[in-house]
Amino acid sequence: MKEKKKLDNIAPSDNLETTATEVKSAEEQIIETNVTETPLIVTDDTVTQQIHYKQLSPAMMVTRRFFRSRLSIVGLAMLVFLFLFSFLGPVFMHWFGYKWGETTTDDSIKIVHAGEWVEYTDAQGNVIKTYQYNDKEVNFNQYAPVSKDHWLGTDEKGMDVYIRLMYGGRISLTLGFVVVLLETLIGVILGGLAGYFGGWVDQIIMRIVDILNCIPTLPILLIASAVLESWKVDPKFNIYYLLIILTAFGWSGTARIVRGQILYLREQEYIVACEVMGVPTWRRIFKHLVPNIMPQLIVSMTLGLGSIILYESTLSYLGLGVPIPYAAWGSMISASTDPILMQNYPNLWIPAGILIVAAVLGFNFVGDGLRDAMDPKMKR
Repeated sequence: MKEKKKLDNIAPSDNLETTATEVKSAEEQIIETNVTETPLIVTDDTVTQQIHYKQLSPAMMVTRRFFRSRLSIVGLAMLVFLFLFSFLGPVFMHWFGYKWGETTTDDSIKIVHAGEWVEYTDAQGNVIKTYQYNDKEVNFNQYAPVSKDHWLGTDEKGMDVYIRLMYGGRISLTLGFVVVLLETLIGVILGGLAGYFGGWVDQIIMRIVDILNCIPTLPILLIASAVLESWKVDPKFNIYYLLIILTAFGWSGTARIVRGQILYLREQEYIVACEVMGVPTWRRIFKHLVPNIMPQLIVSMTLGLGSIILYESTLSYLGLGVPIPYAAWGSMISASTDPILMQNYPNLWIPAGILIVAAVLGFNFVGDGLRDAMDPKMKR
């Protein structure tokens, strides 16, 4: 009873109020921490509460901010699905008895009710063009409907659409990653040199960047395709020349980002200290400056992946990408440009279009999430 009376008689002192105010202020200033509270410690004179803070590392803070965004999680789930679908999908499908491959043709004979445009001249001399349907026998299962043997039917050559979507994803995703990595590597090297040295080095590199930005990329690619065709280059190597051209014209944006950041960072105290200590120039640039701009580079790379996939799909649609019978999402859509095919066989082009949209949206969602997560000014 005596102890209970002592507790009832304890009044908050000035020191206790000051301590509580300081603790509350510290709680408001500390961001992204784990808080663990211990029970009250009661003595004859004071009542104190111990609060322990566990500071998170920068990587953990970025991870927590990233996963707080629903769009980031949706984008990440979309990308995981696309990679599993494209790279592991054919393996699992073959395990479960789905026998078709990327270029495998269903050789079962089929009677096709096909049509063709026919022109004739009437008695008045007018040329009339009509579309006539005729039954003909083909040696492969052309335009087969959706069934248990062909989950998304077959195309004009009798090849399974579902499997070709998987192999087409490999081309689009791999090309996007390789091009973005090469663009970033070239942009970091040239942008780092321009930003650190300045002077005539900066002038030369930035004028090259300005020239590349003024050149329309699509006409250049069309000209390159015509040149390759005149040189009798094997069409299956078009994808490698496409990769080189996209890389050659795409590094300028990364170089500008790196140059702008290094122009700001090179005046910081730690870079001056490195210079006084005699640290080599290459080490100052690539060891101390470039790591500090990695957040911007990661966001730029992630957002660039979506545009590269769109570029590849557009060029494949124009016939500059992967040649038939090899699969790419853009070339699968280009094979269905006939209005009659688009109307009567939507299974040939709609799935490929959905996958392109999903890939671009997934990369954009992840890029936006990384940008917000790595921004220290974001308070979420």
